[in-house]
Amino acid sequence: MPQDSTERRVVVTGPPRRGRQTSGYYRPRTEIDEQTTLGHTYVRSLMRSQLRAALAAFAVLVLLVGPLPLVFAVAPDARLEWAVLGFGVYVPLVLLARWYVRRAERNERDFVRLVEDR
Repeated sequence: MPQDSTERRVVVTGPPRRGRQTSGYYRPRTEIDEQTTLGHTYVRSLMRSQLRAALAAFAVLVLLVGPLPLVFAVAPDARLEWAVLGFGVYVPLVLLARWYVRRAERNERDFVRLVEDR
């Protein structure tokens, strides 16, 4: 108990703070906006995962389309060329494109979830 009975506790109030938290914790979005080293690391991780998906899709594309001149040189039949181009290339290309788009969207969704603290 205080010795002086006239001392009272005072409650200090103010408008609620939004934005920076006083605990010293910065959200990843703040790190990115302020272009800190940690924010740069977050963005680089997204870029690296997108590059990895693109390189994987490109490798499959090269393995799929690269040997076609050899196939056409071995079998000069025009009907075989059209069959290979029509069914042997375009269907896998569509599937590869679909995989790549889904992978890129998942990478971005994971990045947003990380940045938004969900």
